[in-house]
Amino acid sequence: MSENEVRDMIIIGGGPAGYTAALYAARANLNPLVIEGFAWGGQLMITSDVENYPGYPEGVLGPEMMADFRRQAERFGSEFLTDDVTSVDFSQQPLRVFVGDDEYQAKTVIVATGANARQLGLESERTLQGRGVSYCAVCDAAFFREKEVIVVGGGDSAMEEAIFLTKFATRVTLVHRRDDFRASPIMIDRARANEKVEFLTPYVVDEALGEEGKLTAVRVGHVDSGETRELPADGLFVAIGHDPNTKLFVGQLDMDDAGYLLTKPGSTETNVEGVFAAGDVVDHTYRQAITAAGTGTMAALDAERWLSEREGHPKVALAAPRPETAEV
Repeated sequence: MSENEVRDMIIIGGGPAGYTAALYAARANLNPLVIEGFAWGGQLMITSDVENYPGYPEGVLGPEMMADFRRQAERFGSEFLTDDVTSVDFSQQPLRVFVGDDEYQAKTVIVATGANARQLGLESERTLQGRGVSYCAVCDAAFFREKEVIVVGGGDSAMEEAIFLTKFATRVTLVHRRDDFRASPIMIDRARANEKVEFLTPYVVDEALGEEGKLTAVRVGHVDSGETRELPADGLFVAIGHDPNTKLFVGQLDMDDAGYLLTKPGSTETNVEGVFAAGDVVDHTYRQAITAAGTGTMAALDAERWLSEREGHPKVALAAPRPETAEV
């Protein structure tokens, strides 16, 4: 398609939500353009083994799974632009999306820009990502059976991660930079009541230590005295929050106080006609690849129906799969 042609759909973001939306939209002959970003694949690209996604009984590497998602969407006609969106204009139809000086127009846009886990900012942390350093206990706890792990954070998420990890690990040490916590009292009480959870405050993580490419210990420092300690650990779970990638949409799409996009109840529709949102950019509760993929499906269905209702869209109905390749 030419650059100035008005497309049926543009998808912003290349992760489980964006690629799944592209798959469904492409099979409906919507010819979606996926502006996937230079960091396509999302958080799965820094994940090693994924064992909790249906259809991969032997597990799969995160980057390999994202490549599979992308390849399947491409098979049905999705077009990809590996670049970052720099601005958008959703003030009128057609909707406009800019990549530098290049402008792309579409009747519908699906925002699937995801969210990023906040990191400690250590070089050793980045080096050992997926090799002991994790940002999701639900995703990775099963890899740490009978191991000792450390959780960093002081909010409800950190408490939840620590409690969940006790189902697998022999000991969970929760490190926080202050003696008081942002977590709700009930979550703190639950964590303190668990005999496998130990609290270490006020300390910060100074370094993730590893041997042969795997985490072996964590060096922590006392906030006041500067005293350092090395804690043996097989896992380091960083639970200091997530940041949704929504700066592009400030002033155009409704957001909550944390910056997550708001959608209408029971739908992926945003406050702007023709704009839909899916994946971690709207989800601060589950943040799983499979839930992101599910909402990507919902967004494609919602967008196709939106188009059909407004212009009698002569497309293949998403809800009526081809007999020989019917979805489950």
